[in-house]
Amino acid sequence: MKWNKYTINTTTEAQEIVTAMLADYEIYSVEIDNNVFIPDGDRQGGVFEELQPDMEADDGTSHVSFYLEEGTDASELLENIAAELEAMRAYTNVGAGTIDSDVSDEVDWRDKWKDFFSSFEIGNIFIKPTWEEAPEDLGDKTMIEIDPGISFGTGKHESTQLVIKQLQQIIGSDRYITVGDFPYAPKVDSTLNMDTPEVLDVGCGSGILSVVALKLGASHVTGTDIEQDCIDSTYSNFDVNHLSHDLGDFYVGNLIDDVDLQKQVGEARYDIVVANILADIIIPMAPALAATMKEGAYIITSGIIDFKEEEVKKALMNAGLTIVSTTAQGEWRSVTARK
Repeated sequence: MKWNKYTINTTTEAQEIVTAMLADYEIYSVEIDNNVFIPDGDRQGGVFEELQPDMEADDGTSHVSFYLEEGTDASELLENIAAELEAMRAYTNVGAGTIDSDVSDEVDWRDKWKDFFSSFEIGNIFIKPTWEEAPEDLGDKTMIEIDPGISFGTGKHESTQLVIKQLQQIIGSDRYITVGDFPYAPKVDSTLNMDTPEVLDVGCGSGILSVVALKLGASHVTGTDIEQDCIDSTYSNFDVNHLSHDLGDFYVGNLIDDVDLQKQVGEARYDIVVANILADIIIPMAPALAATMKEGAYIITSGIIDFKEEEVKKALMNAGLTIVSTTAQGEWRSVTARK
């Protein structure tokens, strides 16, 4: 299906009035493109300044776009919108007040991003998107198929790769380095089982880390995320990797303050916890994360921009954990700690 895209070129001063005017014409879904930096208090999900994109200086312009199915006669609508924009000039700075049009294909929206996700390797793991053919000879590599859907998690992001590398170091008999050489290798402890550990995946996204953990030998994975779509995506990726749904339990909620979720996840239960989220979520969540861990268990945190590393370490230590390693890839950091 093709869609006509109409973009009103206006100002940040007038953009709310413009969107309200469009709502009068029953156009409720709009895109707003400007260079306004989002204040801390207005950011969805909290204060994540590391996710703020590099932008040009705010020049006061704003572009408000809406879509109509191709074939819709929009001539009268556009005439009315143009007239309303001119009328607004009497009480606000509309700016250019022009309307641009373009044609978009729904397939482009849904699939264009796939051009940027291709197969790759991390250690002995071969990760490929579901729409690519598998190579004929993988040797001794373990193949994992991923369809991120609308969830974060192709595995290509540095923060995700850092966690996967740590999981490869910790889980199973095929560790890359021997226990004796591993500075935080599991001690002989009857309560821990690093050959078939039980894993908690906080902020599971597409489920890629849960799938990796199971493929490496985990016996069971419990996961959480704040979006139901992520839970659905995770189970879909279980299916494409031929993993039984019985191997994972996934819940919607925020582990920081959701008491019911904390009870569902359980206390002192997990051999390994992975939290590939963001520093500003890990920090307040640290006590709740520590509570889920067995004595001697590991937590692998990631999604930490370099200048947040020390804050995360402090939060983990304040939660009673011992920092055992920090790994880096680009500007991203992963901090591994032990209870």
